[in-house]
Amino acid sequence: MREIYSKAPLDCLHLSFLPQTCVSQVHCLRSVDNLFVVVKEFKDYQFKETKEEVLKDFEELAGKLPWSEPLKVWNVNTSFKKKKTKRKKINQNSSKEKIDNGQGDKAEERDDKKGFTNKTLDSRILDYYENPAIKEEISTLVGDDLASCKDETDEGSKEETPEVLKFRVTCNRAGEKHCFSSNEAARDFGGGVQDYFKWKADMTNFDVEVLLNIHDNEIVVGIALTEESLHRRNITHFGPTTLRSTLAYGMLRLCAPQPTDIIVDPMCGTGAIPIEGATEWSNCYHIAGDNNPLAVNRAANNISSLLTKSQIKEGKVSWGLPIDAVQWDICNLPLRTGSVDIIVTDMPFGKRMGSKKRNWNLYPACLREMSRVCRPGTGRAVLLTQDKKCFTKALSGMGHVWRKVHTVWVNIGGLHAAVYLLKRTPQAFVHPVEQHGERTPW
Repeated sequence: MREIYSKAPLDCLHLSFLPQTCVSQVHCLRSVDNLFVVVKEFKDYQFKETKEEVLKDFEELAGKLPWSEPLKVWNVNTSFKKKKTKRKKINQNSSKEKIDNGQGDKAEERDDKKGFTNKTLDSRILDYYENPAIKEEISTLVGDDLASCKDETDEGSKEETPEVLKFRVTCNRAGEKHCFSSNEAARDFGGGVQDYFKWKADMTNFDVEVLLNIHDNEIVVGIALTEESLHRRNITHFGPTTLRSTLAYGMLRLCAPQPTDIIVDPMCGTGAIPIEGATEWSNCYHIAGDNNPLAVNRAANNISSLLTKSQIKEGKVSWGLPIDAVQWDICNLPLRTGSVDIIVTDMPFGKRMGSKKRNWNLYPACLREMSRVCRPGTGRAVLLTQDKKCFTKALSGMGHVWRKVHTVWVNIGGLHAAVYLLKRTPQAFVHPVEQHGERTPW
């Protein structure tokens, strides 16, 4: 299987060649937000000079693409999701019969209603906090225009055609040199798709989602394999800066956790990083800490929800996860010197949380306290921040205890952020007070 990472703003993994037997395995990837199978990729698409000519090309493009193999993959993927949903319902029913002592039907009905409400609310909250801040257009084809032309013939065709697939086209466009909008591209390309397949356009209750990703002169046409982002896992109680589970997983992998490692997130927020760590690296011990009692409460609730899901899935009482949530001060951690193996955290950007001005004092203090609790020689830290100027300045004054190993650039809701991998030097921590010959409290 050859995997190619897309440049589209949705952080998708698109697959230009996918053996049908690998579909279920692809859904198990932990660091990918969305999946789609590639229909056709144009590395250097030549746009015409006028908008009318460009949109006409989009309309004609649909009939020239190799849809056959990608649709086979989509079909296998759809069958896989149906089996997974059916198996999930059977497991839930059997587990509720054991746990609820015969009250499973009523409890399941209540849980379904409650789960639907929570999922809808959480989705709205997440979309609000992840609204992109960069100039780009992402719009979805509203099927009213395309559907209207088929309404006249729908009544007469119901008896002739057993079932017509419903579809929508989503256009993700990035670049400033385009003479058309995302909505216009989706509309005309969608019209071509409808003419070619005779499908029915439907924005909400669709069977097939066709993707038109445009990044400058690069175009990728694909078919979505995921209905919602794969990063929406583990977290049920969201905060103002909830980190994606997929990004949390990637940050943890950077520091290569080893069995028995003690991993700390000193500014955990809703606990996305330690919760992801506890589920994927259960042979390590994870501590989620924050100075905000509301954040600690959210993290504790997320841990509790995850345990409940685990019990329902396995149909038995779980012994728990190797994770704890604590309220503390990042600049004065209640941890012994040199007792932590790994520190992984999402530092305040100074936008939704904190301020750029406060970061100039906070960042050096954080790095100093992290160096104290981290094991000399073997300890490492993975830190995410968008305030790169402030972080670089703070790190320059800590060269005796921290060495920068690697920097990974990431897009956080349209913000250009960086993930820094740091290695703790062998030098023992010396408290600033001790340097002046006074007694250290540590």
